[in-house]
Amino acid sequence: MAHIYLDELQLLAAAGLAAAGANPAMAEATARALVHAESQGLSSHGLSRVPFYAGHLRTGRAIGAAEPRIVHERGGAVLIDAGSGLAFPACALAVRQAAERARAHAVSFAGVANSHHFGAAAYHLEELAGQGLVALAMSNSPAAMPAWGGKRPLFGTNPIAAAFPRRGEAPLLIDLSLSQVARGKLMIAARDNQPIPEGWALDAEGRPTTDPKAGLAGSMLPAGGVKGAMLALIVELLVCALTGSRFGFENESFFVDEGGPARLGQAFLAIDPDALAGNEAYLERVETLVEAMLADEGVRLPGERRRKLREQALAHGLDVPDALLAQLRALAGAG
Repeated sequence: MAHIYLDELQLLAAAGLAAAGANPAMAEATARALVHAESQGLSSHGLSRVPFYAGHLRTGRAIGAAEPRIVHERGGAVLIDAGSGLAFPACALAVRQAAERARAHAVSFAGVANSHHFGAAAYHLEELAGQGLVALAMSNSPAAMPAWGGKRPLFGTNPIAAAFPRRGEAPLLIDLSLSQVARGKLMIAARDNQPIPEGWALDAEGRPTTDPKAGLAGSMLPAGGVKGAMLALIVELLVCALTGSRFGFENESFFVDEGGPARLGQAFLAIDPDALAGNEAYLERVETLVEAMLADEGVRLPGERRRKLREQALAHGLDVPDALLAQLRALAGAG
């Protein structure tokens, strides 16, 4: 393990992405998001993604020259075309638009089309929560889960996140994929030659497996059985049917370099509490619920662990596996 501060990791990740073809804005926005995830203990959505993104940039699965643009807008709704680039610049534009339109119209929906993997879903909501807005984020992903009763991967793991501002405290951040675990955890286990628990995935024949490589070649199990599968269907429709993006089964796996550009969909919803019961009523209700939750010993608020890990990482840096660090340095041309 090597101990490195976040600023250095940011520069290293951005240099590797730029060397693979990302324009400066894309490289910087992507590196910032991945280092942020790493600092929160989300290694499956952190620096381990840099080599995969770089591979997609080199083979054209992600277009490094892409610049996001607004293609449709009406009132509180806006559609942004990511141009098949890495997702983070388009998502940043969507978040800005969602905030502006929620202020003007009370509620907003910012869709992103022709996009790529958007990392940890809650990352995109921190800015909205910081402006006092309740917010949701969701995305589809390449097929990894079957429809309920089926065996063929059809839906993505389809992460969804929510942010609820609080009075004088960090917002409640809820972030989950709709599979038993994020597929990136299988990626990490396969990289490290570690088994996975039974109940996470099925192999290509539909049998339970503890081999992460077999799971990556097979399918993920939905969280909560049929309920998780139905939620995945809801996300698939919201982020693809409304934005014109490709469904999970129409995209190739993120874990291979070959294939066409990813054309996933994302959606960001923002709500101004002042347009409903009012900010004071909203904040009072949130704190009443938080107080009731914390009165039960052992309850931990969602997002609390990630926030504490990030605070530690900002102050003291991170331990990065030697093999991953060597990979990042090679991508960046840093020896």
